[in-house]
Amino acid sequence: MPQAAVPQTPVPHTPGHSHPTQQLAPQLTPYAAQAPYTPPTASAYGTGAFGQPTAAYATAPAPTLAPDGDAHATGSGVKVGAGKIVGIMVAAALVGGAAGLGGAAAGTSFFAQPQAVVTTTPGAVTVNNTDSVNQTTAIAAKVVPSVVTISATANSSGGTGSGVILTEDGYVVTNTHVVTLDGQTADAKLTVTASDGKVYAATIVGTDPTYDLAVIKLEDASGLTPISFGDSGALNVGDQTVAVGAPLGLSNTVTTGIVSALNRSIQIASSAAPEGDSTQQSPEDGQGDSPFQFDFGQGQQQSAPTSTISIAVIQTDAAINPGNSGGALVNSAGELIGINVAIASTGSSSSQAGSIGVGFSIPSDIVRRITDELIADGAATHGLLGASVMDAAVQEGATTAGAYISEVSAGGAAASAGLRKGDVVTSFNGVPIADATDLTAQVRAQAAGSKATIVYVRDGRTLSDEVTLGELTP
Repeated sequence: MPQAAVPQTPVPHTPGHSHPTQQLAPQLTPYAAQAPYTPPTASAYGTGAFGQPTAAYATAPAPTLAPDGDAHATGSGVKVGAGKIVGIMVAAALVGGAAGLGGAAAGTSFFAQPQAVVTTTPGAVTVNNTDSVNQTTAIAAKVVPSVVTISATANSSGGTGSGVILTEDGYVVTNTHVVTLDGQTADAKLTVTASDGKVYAATIVGTDPTYDLAVIKLEDASGLTPISFGDSGALNVGDQTVAVGAPLGLSNTVTTGIVSALNRSIQIASSAAPEGDSTQQSPEDGQGDSPFQFDFGQGQQQSAPTSTISIAVIQTDAAINPGNSGGALVNSAGELIGINVAIASTGSSSSQAGSIGVGFSIPSDIVRRITDELIADGAATHGLLGASVMDAAVQEGATTAGAYISEVSAGGAAASAGLRKGDVVTSFNGVPIADATDLTAQVRAQAAGSKATIVYVRDGRTLSDEVTLGELTP
């Protein structure tokens, strides 16, 4: 990526170790001021650590669902919808581990050749000239103390990612794929390094593979600096963003950008995803091979995961790279608006997995709800619509984009709300629905039992109903 014209001493690039990452599934056709976070006392949505209902997720698009109670987008014709990105989507993921990692270990990578992992000594934000400090410097000084670097190891596997401090006594949010080495272990050894260089052991409090979020707890921690939550539902396209994390093991890295798009949803192939939460869309011709498979480096390949997750995201052009996973995306006030989770790549080669200015973060409104539940109960709930859906735009005679309902489960939420086969959902809780992935992501973002307003087209008429969501059972 272009750099400022400042004289520098080149740093030799040395081949290193593989880096675990995730990809979006072939059908990809695949983060109001808030007081410091405190552990919730109840798991009920909207009544946890923040003491008030969480706003509807107005910044991301959505879901799909099936007769068996799981969300499925069905059909063989998959076209690129408004909420989808053409190319490879890869999780911002873990960065490589120690020497000697096996090719089949969690050291997955999208780099054609394994890359060297650079480690640096953590420290405060450097300010050499206090007379010329800008807004980004101020944001970094506020946020960097709330972001940590996470090292996960299991047997001969390992990697690093990022995390965000929620409480003074050490609750930290990150991605599930960071602490499970992309689903390859449930008991990784976790070591967390704070921005000031202090190192902590940590344990997993709970993971949520459906939205790729996890909460860990640092041992014997006190006096940490919790992040301040912002309102992701109040964002505008063009708002300033700052990403903080540890790309390629470089802790306390700060990058800047803007909100590139809202109401976006992506589909990611994930080894950690519950089998029952797979969105099963058939890939278009030529999309079923290696371009959408995990690359383990060392010339060894593994078939792409069979499970996928659909998540609502904020799109940003702030540079996000492998190792930024679980790190913070903040606004101009230094408030958390998202947890970095994925990036897009332009081609099938694993060497093109670096930032191209298309990154994705899980909105803070969703993060807040799920982390409340993980801390209280060790698990999070997710909504279930009880219907199979497809992309409406690919249906014969289609006149509008949306999520086409191909089947309704008897007794499910959709049936109770009066939805029928052939209806096309165009809005969910005020969020535009462009395709099946959009609807799945929005339904999953809600807690089980949540009420939502759903707008749909039937026989040329636009109708609206309230639906009470069921509960996804992986």
